[in-house]
Amino acid sequence: MNELPVLSILVGLPLVAGMVCLFVNAGAARWIALATTLVELAIGAWLWSAYDPDGPQWQFVERADVGGGIAWALGIDGIALVLIMLTLFLMPICIGASWRAIEKRVPEYMAAFLLMQALMVGVFVAQDLFLFYIFFEGGLIPMYLIIGIWGGPERIKASYKFFLYTLLGSVLMLIAMLYMVLEAGTTSIPALMAHDFPVNAQIWLWLAFFASFAVKMPMWPVHTWLPDAHVEAPTAGSVILAGVLLKMGGYGFIRFSLPMFPEGSATFVPLVFILSGIAVVYTSLVALVQRDMKKLIAYSSVAHMGFVTFGLFAFNRQGIEGAMIVMLSHGLVSGALFLCVGVVYDRLHSREIDRYGGLSNNMPGYALLFMLFTMAAVGLPGTSGFVGEFLSLVGTYQVSTWAAIVATTGIILGAAYMLWLYWRIAFGTARTAEAAAMPDLSMREWWLLAPIAAAVLWMGVYPESFLRPIRADVGRLLERVERAAPKGDSVPTAGKPQAAPEAHQTEAAH
Repeated sequence: MNELPVLSILVGLPLVAGMVCLFVNAGAARWIALATTLVELAIGAWLWSAYDPDGPQWQFVERADVGGGIAWALGIDGIALVLIMLTLFLMPICIGASWRAIEKRVPEYMAAFLLMQALMVGVFVAQDLFLFYIFFEGGLIPMYLIIGIWGGPERIKASYKFFLYTLLGSVLMLIAMLYMVLEAGTTSIPALMAHDFPVNAQIWLWLAFFASFAVKMPMWPVHTWLPDAHVEAPTAGSVILAGVLLKMGGYGFIRFSLPMFPEGSATFVPLVFILSGIAVVYTSLVALVQRDMKKLIAYSSVAHMGFVTFGLFAFNRQGIEGAMIVMLSHGLVSGALFLCVGVVYDRLHSREIDRYGGLSNNMPGYALLFMLFTMAAVGLPGTSGFVGEFLSLVGTYQVSTWAAIVATTGIILGAAYMLWLYWRIAFGTARTAEAAAMPDLSMREWWLLAPIAAAVLWMGVYPESFLRPIRADVGRLLERVERAAPKGDSVPTAGKPQAAPEAHQTEAAH
């Protein structure tokens, strides 16, 4: 099983294909990018089938020293596996969404997307600290180019804001990494996850990593780069930004902050809960008054990421598993919503909500899929959104009643702004003759949206298929953070993870 360097292939193939794209014409570049992403998806499907949830924590391990204190060390656990599959699933859809929308400098655009795929996969498979940092920061470059070259009228401002926010947060993380290597004597991430750093040092290390991960998610108040980036990015850029890049912050908390600095993480649980609560309520209220569809969905992303941080810092199985499902669900649902915006933008060249209305009359197929994704964003039972938010709330409630109440308020507000958006777009009468004359989904657009719709329903009806790969890794994480877990204010035994009973509770909840 481990003889084939499958992880190196996943990282290397898009790099090679991206270089080839630079030397061919636009039509060939499109087909090369699509073929590459489909091959990667097929390799990912094999990886999923070959992964053993009951096996060792790290599987498909590869290692080779490259000098300079950096090793080409790759490997995955269940948490990395599901995020890799999310990435590989969305990439062919992004290429398809760009098929006609991007007309200038197509080879360079496709090369940038393939480079970004390689770097995003690299983040999830890296087992060397500095190799992770290279992949983590390298992903900024192609996204910066995609926004800055193929974005909207304010693309330069948005791309600079995106780059500076995310880069400045990561400078502190690099300093912390240098200290960790000197302290532990290794750059191996699995070894660092088992190393006990001094408690006083954990406080500063946690803050340094938090500076980077909080911007990446993003958390309030360092979220202001996200709406601008989404509004100016091309449709596929928004899909991959919301679908995968935002998840790197949550992955960082799971891979670094919680297992490496458990006492530091526990110290800042009140801070994380306060920031998460503000994000859930404040950005939901901001979303309510938006007139631009992309801005509304962008602010909803900040609110949904609040559920992720609530769940992760609940220090219990339901919270962490719920946070993982929220990340996966949000990756699918927000990506689909941005695709839905792109569908009508390609026809009317406007994202203003007031220019639409009554689309269920002339675009019934579009209205049907848009409704499904809206319901998933709201958290309707039977969709992916319900499972993650329910588990996250259960986990949060065991630690803090008020935090769970605030998070529930966010769900109510989320229903308000998403249903109001859908009503203004799909129902009533068309506000313009152009909107009334728009044709329904083309076959290409059906092929883009239908797979996401199937995945959203699959996750909502049978979440166990996504929980099983991560269950053992969540258990290992809980063993690591158990000694520092916070006490609950509503359940006497909250914060004392017990893997087996909680596992049964999680399954029963589904």
